[in-house]
Amino acid sequence: MERRALQIAILLAGLVPVIGGGAGALMGQAAFGPWAGAAEDSHMRYLSGLLLGIGLVFWGCVPAIERRGGVVRLLAGIVVIGGLARLGGVLTRGDPGRMHWALVMELVVTPLLCLWQARIARLWASGALGGASAAR
Repeated sequence: MERRALQIAILLAGLVPVIGGGAGALMGQAAFGPWAGAAEDSHMRYLSGLLLGIGLVFWGCVPAIERRGGVVRLLAGIVVIGGLARLGGVLTRGDPGRMHWALVMELVVTPLLCLWQARIARLWASGALGGASAAR
């Protein structure tokens, strides 16, 4: 039951980078507001593609979430580093408007999902969720 809840939580949380990244990759600067020109639009599309990729890889972890700790930790680390960079921008440049909600996903939700995955992996390994030890 808890494993299924984590899988659902990751699927739902993955909507943020998949939708945001997909919108930015497809719509460029128009997805986020006015920008200076083609160079900024190109950079926005590239970064949005990376965000989309992060979300898709998170989703790829769902079927065997109890065995994907390394991937989840790597992705979470990347997301947290990005969140810290965004927080630096907030502190030096001010409130980015509607984009500041992303900090909650980057610095709170993603690390909590990572910790939850580690718990599920431990429970699975111990056999408490019908995992590896239960099969022996």
